[in-house]
Amino acid sequence: MEIDLNADLGEGCGSDEALLDLVSSANIACGWHAGGATAMRDCVRWAVAKGVSIGAHPSFNDPENFGRKEMDLPASEIYAGVLYQLGALSAIAQAEGGRIAHVKPHGALYNQAARNPQIADAIVSAVHDFDPSLMIFGLANSGLVEAARNSGIVAIEEVFADRGYRADGSLVPRKEPGALLDDENVVLDRTLAMVREQRVQAVSGEWVPLNAQTICLHGDGEHALAFARRIRSALTAAGIEVRAAHGN
Repeated sequence: MEIDLNADLGEGCGSDEALLDLVSSANIACGWHAGGATAMRDCVRWAVAKGVSIGAHPSFNDPENFGRKEMDLPASEIYAGVLYQLGALSAIAQAEGGRIAHVKPHGALYNQAARNPQIADAIVSAVHDFDPSLMIFGLANSGLVEAARNSGIVAIEEVFADRGYRADGSLVPRKEPGALLDDENVVLDRTLAMVREQRVQAVSGEWVPLNAQTICLHGDGEHALAFARRIRSALTAAGIEVRAAHGN
């Protein structure tokens, strides 16, 4: 049994290099919600040196809200914005001897794409036109996963060990009770259950089936590094191999 572990990096948390010793895939912020050219280059360099798969983490152009404010934009503007960010990270990756392997939208763009077909299609079109060999990371069972597969793009279904789920498989919004889980033992148990049993318990009590192909480890929390170490250790102890997503 194997699973991909990914982390959102380049967002100013200060532990990016250390997190890259624990994960198999890195989602690097492309400057629109956090980070910038220097942070992108640092993360790419570290990822290349450590053999971690590189991914782009495009967002709405919204640094004031860390990319977490929902926006109503034309599909053409979303398409252009994603393409712009992919180009920036790809140039840096190429210069450092690496390449982008996947794309994972950030924040509000990610969540809106999960339920809005027009936004999902705009993202998928940008990825496809940039490089159809790239994978797209999307919320398990979501519209973004469906849109990617309909376009012939490999979709990797993502789950969150430290986020609350609704019965429909969507994430509980961050401002609502139960959105964020801070009990490490609970999160560790959920992580193993999602990988082994392919399901997660919603805040309302129902069990939600999901296809866990990659698990997100948030890198912006106060105890993110210690938490990531515990999750990696628990997976290893359970005989679960941590390996970059490959779509096969």
